[in-house]
Amino acid sequence: MSSEAKSLTQEIQKVSFIEKIKPHAELIAAAVSGLLIVAGWLFDKYDNEVDSIIAYLLAFVIGGFAKAKEGIEETYENKELNVEMLMIFAAIGSAIIGYWTEGAVLIFIFAVSGALETYTMNKSHKEISSLMELQPEEALLIKNGVEKRIPTSELQVGDQILVKPGERIPSDGMIVKGKTNIDEAAITGESMPVSKGDQEEVFAGTVNLTGSITVQVTKASSDTLFQKIIQLVQSAQSEKSPSQLFIERFEGTYVKAVLAVVILMFFIPHFLLDWSWHESFYRAMILLVVASPCALVASIMPATLSAISNGAKHGILVKGGVHLENLSSLEAIAFDKTGTLTKGRPEVTEVIVNDGLDREDLLWKAASIENHSNHPLAQAIVKYAKQQLNRELLHPDSLEDLPGWGVKASIGLEHWKIGKADFVGKEMADAFANGKAKELASLGNTLVFVEINGALSAMIALKDVVREETKIAIDQLKQKGIYTVMLTGDSQTTASAIAAESHVDQFFAECLPEEKVEQLKELKNKFKTVAMVGDGINDAPALAIANVGIAMGEGTDVALETADIVLMKNDLPRIAEAVRLSQRMNKIIKQNVIFSISVIMLLIASNFFQLLDLPFGVIGHEGSTILVILNSLRLLKS
Repeated sequence: MSSEAKSLTQEIQKVSFIEKIKPHAELIAAAVSGLLIVAGWLFDKYDNEVDSIIAYLLAFVIGGFAKAKEGIEETYENKELNVEMLMIFAAIGSAIIGYWTEGAVLIFIFAVSGALETYTMNKSHKEISSLMELQPEEALLIKNGVEKRIPTSELQVGDQILVKPGERIPSDGMIVKGKTNIDEAAITGESMPVSKGDQEEVFAGTVNLTGSITVQVTKASSDTLFQKIIQLVQSAQSEKSPSQLFIERFEGTYVKAVLAVVILMFFIPHFLLDWSWHESFYRAMILLVVASPCALVASIMPATLSAISNGAKHGILVKGGVHLENLSSLEAIAFDKTGTLTKGRPEVTEVIVNDGLDREDLLWKAASIENHSNHPLAQAIVKYAKQQLNRELLHPDSLEDLPGWGVKASIGLEHWKIGKADFVGKEMADAFANGKAKELASLGNTLVFVEINGALSAMIALKDVVREETKIAIDQLKQKGIYTVMLTGDSQTTASAIAAESHVDQFFAECLPEEKVEQLKELKNKFKTVAMVGDGINDAPALAIANVGIAMGEGTDVALETADIVLMKNDLPRIAEAVRLSQRMNKIIKQNVIFSISVIMLLIASNFFQLLDLPFGVIGHEGSTILVILNSLRLLKS
């Protein structure tokens, strides 16, 4: 390899390395700042004062650069001081009176909080990118009998596009030719593919499973349902929480009040109480240090981190303290059905065979035929047969797949048809087994019928069954006075059956993603704090707009990224456990805040009456910080 090529390779590797660490720059700066504080303390301990001050100065600059830059820029833009500026002044004030460690620790704590905030923002951008990747970039346009691939963005209303088996549909439209089964999980979240044919609507981002279809575009690429999902996620994430808005309103007043009192402390005692300038400056600097919100910050962050660590040990991944805090005031919780309350895949619940037929033989042959299909219902039948029978499946003599209907096959002299009711005859299917089909359908089952040599011979019922732990989880939440709701894209009949099995208080069926968002908004109008639990792409907007979004660990990447809390083991009872943890955390935070404010007020009063010297002020200030941290660490215990 030439020297130029090596140089270029090294440059590319360098740029790649910088790009990788860039999102973690603030966290790295905070860590370096912490190490420098330890180094400064050690130098000071061994009377190496110059090196100690240099280490502390570097800790100030490296740890405080990002927050200082942010504070100065916001002050300039908003023409109002903020907490970032107060922390900078407090740290500088500590250094002026010779207490470098105090100032450096203040900078370190603030640097860590800034790093966590940046990390959350980066996650937000990542989840939108994940959504965007699911919509095809190109479409196969049919014009004057000629096929041509064009960018999806260039599609116009009225264009006709060809979508082949296995491809994602690039735009919302209407089928004008062909029949197929479509996986609409990206839109409705439902595991059961939907059979669609002429003049039926299809959505961008869904998957064409079986037959080729020609689709007439009905919406511009920017107006598709899938694009609306992306817009809803972006809109919901840009909304600020009530606590965040309160802090933003409060911080300007707090900073002005503290700085005003510090300035007054510098002048008024000198003229009214005959203090010397040195004494006034000394007392003003002590005030700036003891009035800094170091203890208040320590009241919340260690408690939050301890609670989050506790949750992680029990399979509850919380992405930020505010989300765990909100759980304590939870009044209502909405659940997606498929993959959340249910297992998310169809299972055979019942096999009914005509009298005189061998049940095992029929199931064996039916599974042998269905084994040649990738349809989820077919695979569920195959799985069930393999569990029930200890026999190798055979190969049909002939087989024909009819997208949207079912399958035809021949085994010896037998001619088989397996599929939906209309495929074998609607009237015969409804009358089969004394009308058992209607009863099973009312319980949320999907029915597959088997016809042999023209005679309806069997009916197989399949259902996305409710998780074993679902009832326990719902009952635990209801005991805490939390209202439970199920939101699903499934039919009214299926939704009603699953809701009854799950013990939820209320359900809404046939919900598209935007309708789930509307239901969440309605719940938020009725209840103070509302959570949403889901696992699919279609749940992302609702997860984002809820006060607390909770995703199942086996869910889609987008749901995991959008949610505030992730149940790593899909264990729904962990939600009630998370609520209890939140209540413990908020109780300890309240204790810490009351204690730290009381200490700050006592130190300020003692300083004003000249009863407090700087060493005791530092001991009181740092001592209160240590005590609230120790109190917070109690949350690490189960």
